[in-house]
Amino acid sequence: MNFIIGAFKSACNISVTFSDGRSRKQVPLKKENGQTVMVPLFQSKENITGTISIEPVSGKKVEHNGIKIELLGQIEMYFDKGNFYDFTSLVRELDVPGEIYERKTFPFEFSTVEMPYETYNGVNVRLRYVLKVTISRGYAGSITEYQDFVVRNFSPLPPINNSIKMEVGIEDCLHIEFEYNKSKYHLKDVILGKIYFLLVRIKIKNMDLEIRRRESTGSGANTHVETETLAKFELMDGAPVRGESIPIRLFLSPYEMTPTYRNINNKFSVKYYLNLVLVDEEDRRYFKQQEITIYRLVEAS
Repeated sequence: MNFIIGAFKSACNISVTFSDGRSRKQVPLKKENGQTVMVPLFQSKENITGTISIEPVSGKKVEHNGIKIELLGQIEMYFDKGNFYDFTSLVRELDVPGEIYERKTFPFEFSTVEMPYETYNGVNVRLRYVLKVTISRGYAGSITEYQDFVVRNFSPLPPINNSIKMEVGIEDCLHIEFEYNKSKYHLKDVILGKIYFLLVRIKIKNMDLEIRRRESTGSGANTHVETETLAKFELMDGAPVRGESIPIRLFLSPYEMTPTYRNINNKFSVKYYLNLVLVDEEDRRYFKQQEITIYRLVEAS
């Protein structure tokens, strides 16, 4: 029995070291097993360089048919788990067929890598970037090692950022106007606005403003939509009167948000909405929803 267990142990240890690993910013990444690890942060068109270290266990030699490293950008749908859709695939050959008797290192470099999409872990989909090291072998089976890293891309300030003005109305019963200072917000922005009560003939008990994230995966009949309420902000508790106005001031930084993603590689989208909810004394609920755009603004150093 011990022989069988030993036969499935890896013949060598593989480690990936980034050239600027000590100075580069590290960010948390949640793995499939639920554990959170710290990994390097990159953005599109950066150079990704480092070394691969391979060390045979117990001083034994490792025969191989070649060693390579791949930089992969992958999308995985959780309803199609295990199948990855590669949108980026770069390969570097590290070694020709041969044998490794002792610890050996191989440098690698991927220059100005195009990584157009951000790392994302959602309800039904994940997008990841990974370095995959493969030691090709014949009968013994290939040996692989994976090193994740995170990609975040930044956007400039939008040249046009119109305010939002909308109305909520029930004929002869309720007429509300509300406005938000803009329609595009960065991840650490503040939503400012005001609500005006022009006609109130129903007894409103309370009013909330919600931030909702809508994740859409797949297409056509196979589209899966998940909506999460990320924030719920109480605007009013009690009945308003005609002519009254209520200010809105909602900070985005406390919430775990991503930028808006539109049709990423024809696989998924992530959109955000401001949802105004009114509840009357008979617990009837009235909604008014407005899409907003979220972007990642480069942080000051």
